Amino acid sequence: MQKWFWSGVILLAGSVLLTACGGGAKDGALLVGTEATYPPFEMTNDAGEIVGFDIDLIKAIAADQGLILEFRDMDFDSLVPAVQGGNIDIAVSGMSITPLRQKQVAFTDPYIEAGLVVAVGPNAMNVGGVDDLKGLRIAVQQGTTGAAKTEELLAAKAIGSVKYFPNVSVAMMELLNGGVDAVINDKPVTEAFVAKHPDKIKIVGETLASDEYGFALAKGREELLAKLNAGLANVKADGTWDQLATQYFGDASK
Repeated sequence: MQKWFWSGVILLAGSVLLTACGGGAKDGALLVGTEATYPPFEMTNDAGEIVGFDIDLIKAIAADQGLILEFRDMDFDSLVPAVQGGNIDIAVSGMSITPLRQKQVAFTDPYIEAGLVVAVGPNAMNVGGVDDLKGLRIAVQQGTTGAAKTEELLAAKAIGSVKYFPNVSVAMMELLNGGVDAVINDKPVTEAFVAKHPDKIKIVGETLASDEYGFALAKGREELLAKLNAGLANVKADGTWDQLATQYFGDASK
């Protein structure tokens, strides 16, 4: 869906470079760090290319602002330190804007609303929501807002135990295999996994917390921040954001 649109953007952008491997950025490119195991925001396709809603969105912003990008696949919990240390210029990885992270890095204006939900697997299909998790095993991706929320529940003895995984795909596989009873994770990503396994995973209860995603960059990079915010505003105004939302989520209102 929408391939005609994105092909046009690539032709116009020209200068946007995509690579899934490491190495320093070249030819004045901005180095973008992402964790490419978070569909539909970032993932790798069969050709090994990094793709997804976030990737297409930052490319469209770059095209609008005349920026050159180079991408690096990294562990999620290394992204903020990499931004702080100047090893990457921007973190683009379904990253929630939290008070703690705002002390460490700067964020662009929010580009999407998200929220934490509970997804249960074959062992816990009778669970109706977070109040039914007492004694159960919960999987989370380490370093995420889902992990932080789950740790709060563990401290309150509202759950049985927490298992940490390096990415949400592995956490969901553990859920499918019965190694845990539930996963707490961001709603849009969880919905993507439910769509693939509707008979084995379901979302239960209300949204646990409201989140907004932003792109992260080092504090003090005001010129780059202004360009990213201007580009984001432009791609929202010209319909690009809506087209990408329809492509990846099936509903441009999300």
